[in-house]
Amino acid sequence: MDVEKSSLCNCVVNFLLEENYLLSAFELLHELLDDGRDDQAIRLKEFFADPVQFPPDQISRFNSLRVADPQSLLEEKEALAEKLAIRDYENRLAQEDILKLKTELQKKCEARTDEPSDANAKDGADVQQSRETTFSDLGPLKAKERQDLNCAVKEYLLLAGYRLTAMTFYEEVSDQNLDEWQNSFASVPDALRHYYYQYLSSTTEAAEEKFSMLKKNESLLKENDKLKHEKQSLLRSRDLADAQAVALKKSLESLQRDIKEKENLVQDLKQSLEQRKKELNGCKAEISSLKMHMERARPTEDTASGGVEEGQAPSLESYKEEIESLQKEIERLNAIKSTDAEPVGSINSVEDITDRKDEVIKLCENDMVPLLSGSPSGNLESVGSENVTIQNIDSIADKHEEFSKSDDNYVTDVAENSPKENVVPVVTDNGSLPESTSPVVEHFSEKGPGTIQILSDALPKIVPYVLINHREELLPLMMCAIERHPDSHTRDSLTHTLFNLIKRPDEKQRRIIMDACVTLAKNVGEMRTETELLPQCWEQISHMYEERRLLVAQSCGELAEFVRPEIRDSLILSIVQQLVEDSAPVVREAAAHNLALLLPLFPNMDKYFKVEEVMFQLVSDPSGVVVETTIKELVPALLKWGKKLDHLLQVLLSHILTSIERCPPLSGVEGSVESHFRILGERERWTVDVLMRVLLELLPIVHQISIETCPYPSVSDSEGSSFSMPLLEKYAEGNVDWPIFEWLRDDCFSSLIQIVSLLPTKEDGLRNRISSFLLAVSGRFGDDYLTHVMLPIFLVAVGDSAGLACFPPTAQSKVQGLRPKTTVAERIATLCVLPILLAGVLGAPSKQELLTEYLRNLLVQSAAQEGQSAMHSADIYNAVRFLCMFEEHQNMVFRILWEMVVSSDMDLKINAAKLLKVIVPFIDAKVASTHVLPALVTLGSETNLHVLYASIDAFGTVAQNFKNDVIVDKIRVQMDAFLEDGSHEAMIAVIRALVVAVPHTTESLRDYLLSKIFHLSTTPLPTSNMVHRRERSNAFCEAIRALDATDISAASVRDLLMPTIQNLLKDTDALDPAHKEALEIIVKERSGGAFDTFSKVMGSQFGLPSSMTSFFSEGGLLGKKDSIEIPPPPPPDLGIRPKLTITPPSPAEDTRFRRIMRGGFTDMLRGKNKSSEELSPTL
Repeated sequence: MDVEKSSLCNCVVNFLLEENYLLSAFELLHELLDDGRDDQAIRLKEFFADPVQFPPDQISRFNSLRVADPQSLLEEKEALAEKLAIRDYENRLAQEDILKLKTELQKKCEARTDEPSDANAKDGADVQQSRETTFSDLGPLKAKERQDLNCAVKEYLLLAGYRLTAMTFYEEVSDQNLDEWQNSFASVPDALRHYYYQYLSSTTEAAEEKFSMLKKNESLLKENDKLKHEKQSLLRSRDLADAQAVALKKSLESLQRDIKEKENLVQDLKQSLEQRKKELNGCKAEISSLKMHMERARPTEDTASGGVEEGQAPSLESYKEEIESLQKEIERLNAIKSTDAEPVGSINSVEDITDRKDEVIKLCENDMVPLLSGSPSGNLESVGSENVTIQNIDSIADKHEEFSKSDDNYVTDVAENSPKENVVPVVTDNGSLPESTSPVVEHFSEKGPGTIQILSDALPKIVPYVLINHREELLPLMMCAIERHPDSHTRDSLTHTLFNLIKRPDEKQRRIIMDACVTLAKNVGEMRTETELLPQCWEQISHMYEERRLLVAQSCGELAEFVRPEIRDSLILSIVQQLVEDSAPVVREAAAHNLALLLPLFPNMDKYFKVEEVMFQLVSDPSGVVVETTIKELVPALLKWGKKLDHLLQVLLSHILTSIERCPPLSGVEGSVESHFRILGERERWTVDVLMRVLLELLPIVHQISIETCPYPSVSDSEGSSFSMPLLEKYAEGNVDWPIFEWLRDDCFSSLIQIVSLLPTKEDGLRNRISSFLLAVSGRFGDDYLTHVMLPIFLVAVGDSAGLACFPPTAQSKVQGLRPKTTVAERIATLCVLPILLAGVLGAPSKQELLTEYLRNLLVQSAAQEGQSAMHSADIYNAVRFLCMFEEHQNMVFRILWEMVVSSDMDLKINAAKLLKVIVPFIDAKVASTHVLPALVTLGSETNLHVLYASIDAFGTVAQNFKNDVIVDKIRVQMDAFLEDGSHEAMIAVIRALVVAVPHTTESLRDYLLSKIFHLSTTPLPTSNMVHRRERSNAFCEAIRALDATDISAASVRDLLMPTIQNLLKDTDALDPAHKEALEIIVKERSGGAFDTFSKVMGSQFGLPSSMTSFFSEGGLLGKKDSIEIPPPPPPDLGIRPKLTITPPSPAEDTRFRRIMRGGFTDMLRGKNKSSEELSPTL
């Protein structure tokens, strides 16, 4: 039903537009938009938005309508009453004629049914031919047919609910009575649907369409059944997967419980070991106090040994008690170890420490014997051995500290962190220790976790009170505390402070912080780097300041070598992917740089395609710095790591094609040239340009690999950098593979031709980039490669012949497939491929002579021999225009142009003028003065009018693009020469050529144009030549309106502009009403009435009625009477039928509605309400 409604509505829209029922079409547009049927309103939108049908500069005419006075309305009413009586009489006569015609028609129908039907004897082809003839040669609509269609459309509008449109249609069809539809074969209920069904059933195309729809429906049903089966299989697979997931979940829960139990056990063991550590620290402190007490109580040589025994007895007893307590603790630890069910790695360390403590205890017991003896020598020996014992115990205690750190899963170097062991102090002759050993003893007595603990507690409190520019001086202390502190929570806190040391670190400060992190990662090892450093750094990935996120990007590249290899291509790569999506360009640039540093550290190639995808994402980034970093660093790193140049090149060309093909077509007309072109947005244009830059950056690598993989190295040239003719011939004869060489010849060039064939003519930047790539190819691969490989491919692509001797047989068929096969393809080749051939292939320095010969043949010889069409010539001019964008080719182009200028062939002269007009915007003032203006002056002196007018247009283009005083003076002199001829056509051409340049040229040229118009307007033309008067009036009005939009001096306005307008207003017969109104507005504005005019326009804009019925009614804006126009048609009467002999106005004649719509009424509607809630038509 939706398709049927849409078809019927389209039929009605086409009928209203073809029959010029604009009011009904306008009302139908609003009702369709109100019903939400935007699809059916598309054609109406485009029609009323067409500036050709409704120019916006006619809006001022709408404001000049004045209200009709009652006296004139009364007179019109009386006149209409008289006409009504006359038409009533004519209507009765017409009714009688209709009755007679019906009787005759009925008789003829009866006679036709009596005659034998011989239609079956005719051939089916004849019937089809007659039917096609009937449908195609129907001729104009007759009055009866028009009435039937009008009644059917009215009936459809009423049935569809478009009552306002039906009322407007009823009022607009004033020459027919739509309320009385006489009985006939066309008068049936719901007539428009019957007509539609009858048409569908009477055309073979409809039958074929219906059959194709049935086949499509059947195929869709089969596809639906197939999808149902696939759905069922997927559901079964999902059930199996759900069951497996449930089982895995249960298994995971059990494993988690086991892990939790083991973690609890490990925590218990940790707590036990912490307790043992505290006890050992207490023992160490006690031993240190014993040592100091023994030093203070050291006896002299005169002191009796008894005194020594008395002083040392309590200390020895307490020392023995400490030893016994240590032995008990060791036994208890051994018992705990033996009772544990699971072996824990840390218990082995406890056993080692226990063994070492047994040795220490035995050593201490042995050392007790000399202390109990009274000899001085024994006393001295006991002091030395005691020092050794104390040092050994200190070293064991330090070892225990390292053991407790390793229990927390942090690996440290015991040899570096522990004090020196087995340091035996030297005893002097008098039996005392030297002074140098006293600090060592004090150091050993003071060493312990207290210093690191105090530092760790103080740093977070100190940092906020240090100036930001000096906080990096705290980094050594932080590194020391993070590296040596035994508690993981404290280390995490200090690491967090490290990364938050400065709120917004600059580049130098980030470098200092990152160097500290690298040093710390070297010291603490892989495990602690993964579990402590990286998590704290990556917490900054979503920080509000981009400087913090830059730290994350730097850490990914610089800390990667200090973690396990499996972390680099998983976790770190995912972090880089997140940074690639960052909103700050500097962060994305840092991500590209550090990804290039990260690639050599990957353990394998599993993540190649993901990295390649990230690379293309960065290459297409909208920021130029990101693209530069990616091209210069990441792309070479990816090639060096992945070594997949062939795949990268294929994906690169595919990305370029995809970026262009996904853009909308330039035209929706299927089969046209414009439908093959794509409208590129800014993002797509940037992406294609950057990808072509990447392709250009990869060209040296392609060239190097082509040389390295050459199957005939002995045939190559001496330098080995280019490809000689013998090498190409040898390769064409053989049957060997040369992959990178074949990619460039078969894939790259054909893809570039396909890409350039999708670009519209305005995409000169991308064509320039492709031409630069082709020039780089010819520069690297040599002149022989350019002549025998590149040139034949592009010559065949534009439809010319070329030799393919250096191509293998398989490659020759591919090259021949590039030749255009249709007329549309030939034009696309001329528009798109020919500019690349001229600038990118023949534009090489070694092909200048061949380029000159080819271009001369294209512009001079071919045009003179074949007589090319204007469209083909314009396409060739576009290619030459693109060639002139390269300054090195401009002199060659102008040499050929001079040959065309001095030629005796007038067509060549005209082509030269047109070509000069095209290339003027792409040259500088010097070239314009030395080449263009002399050529145009020469062409302007020709007697042939076509050459003369073409040169005048080119002069206008020169004036539009150059403001140089010398050039402007030359243009004025030449224009005076054209005007002295006195030709009407030359005058119109000069005025219109200079009008184009008015917004862009100098004030002197504008004053020159205004003075010329003033002098010419004072000379009236003969009244008999109305065509010339109107042409001149229109040209002058267009020039005045263009000049009025620029800055004109007050003297010029007073002496030239206003008198010229007065001269034009005198010839009212030749003056177009729209121009007349525009001139009157200019006079008012220039004479001080600008404010009143603006107020009037704004009041009319905001005072528009919302209903189209009130808008077109007697009291509405369009119901106002204009003294220069005919009155509006009277309201239709149900019993009156107008005379059939009255003809409707010609299409060229302006109606009031058309002029108002052309005057910009649609802009007023668009500006009245732009809110998103109301659905207003876009006219």
